[in-house]
Amino acid sequence: MSIEIFLALLFVLVTASFLGFELIAKVPPTLHTPLMSGSNAISGITLVGAILASNELGFTAVSKILGLLALVLATINVVGGYAVTDRMLKMFKKK
Repeated sequence: MSIEIFLALLFVLVTASFLGFELIAKVPPTLHTPLMSGSNAISGITLVGAILASNELGFTAVSKILGLLALVLATINVVGGYAVTDRMLKMFKKK
């Protein structure tokens, strides 16, 4: 990978991290759980990317291991998000 591509990808990572932190920090606590439950579907896209990264031919063992790690962490994120959403929705059901 050339240094120009690496710097471009690093710039995207740093910018996305900064913007994500700023957006999350400005969300009031009453809206945090409904917004996070809505973003679980978007997190599913991360699963697809992790599957593609771990199954790509021609990559080294390190990239396959990192792809598998991304797959595990993305799965934990999606399942945990749906568990929190389910728990939140149970609070509003009549007993």
